[in-house]
Amino acid sequence: MKVASRRRLILAAGLAAIIVAAATGAQAPDGKPNGKLVLYTSQPERDASQTVAAFKRVYPAVEVEVFRSGTSEVMAKLAAEFSGGGSKADVLLLADAASMESLKKEGRLLAYPDAKVAGLDSDTYDADRTYFGSKLITTGIAVNTSAKSRPTSWADLVRPEYKGQIAMPSPLYSGAAAIMLGTMTTRPDLGWTYFEKLKAADAVAVRGNGAVLTAVANGEKSYGVLVDFMAFNAKAKGSPIDFIFPMEGTPAVTEPVAILKTTQNAPAARAFVDFILSDEGQKLAVSMGYIPARASAGSPAWLPPGTKIKLMNTDIPRVVQSNSANLKRFADIFGN
Repeated sequence: MKVASRRRLILAAGLAAIIVAAATGAQAPDGKPNGKLVLYTSQPERDASQTVAAFKRVYPAVEVEVFRSGTSEVMAKLAAEFSGGGSKADVLLLADAASMESLKKEGRLLAYPDAKVAGLDSDTYDADRTYFGSKLITTGIAVNTSAKSRPTSWADLVRPEYKGQIAMPSPLYSGAAAIMLGTMTTRPDLGWTYFEKLKAADAVAVRGNGAVLTAVANGEKSYGVLVDFMAFNAKAKGSPIDFIFPMEGTPAVTEPVAILKTTQNAPAARAFVDFILSDEGQKLAVSMGYIPARASAGSPAWLPPGTKIKLMNTDIPRVVQSNSANLKRFADIFGN
């Protein structure tokens, strides 16, 4: 074989190797993953940008492409892509575990047995290690500071003095509210009777947590069922809002991360999960104003020192199984 021909073959082989490495996410010379990683997320735009930037500082050879929208829109996009032959997403970072559990039941998620879960509460990640909670976003009671009474429990909200003064997010639009509904309706001390009492108390179900925040902040309603960080962040900016962790406990969503079984870059996808669960990733969540899944990462500035948060137990598989029926019954009660 002539020297020129041999060189052309060597160059062609090298180019082919580069193309394959880019497509499959082969390890870079420093041992870290590279190639393209496609992230589908429901994080707010600011959070998504900060998450990707922080990940890139640790894994600069990975090119990250992001699709960002609400959880329902992300799930709809995935469903359409699955019907069309497959999704191009590698990794998911969504608001709630119920969405991940649905994908798991469909066989869409890739188990990651070696995920670094030491120091995490076992309730924050899937026992089969297909999805992993990244933070805790609890739901409690927001109160306008001019309100005459201060509830200390969920049960207080259905007392006569609170009638007509309550806003809550509809589970038809909010993933956190759907988790709350699926959690609270299974409790013997609350159940569906509690939501019927809320309706009798003229509580209004609005489109989402943002609408609840607005209603309470402007005094339209004195009380609101709201996620913690929105209330505390608004208070820090001067809104007349306080937040109460009810004595019965609070439902929570965990914003889990997961790898799709059809990932084209498993090394980078695993690295992304590792980053989210790492001390650095968890401290990033704290800096964004969230309660981290890993307690050792600290607490957000808005959380009063010494605050004890009692979480309600949520049976995620049961929530998924009953969700459609729950939403229909809620709509029948509240009419939206």
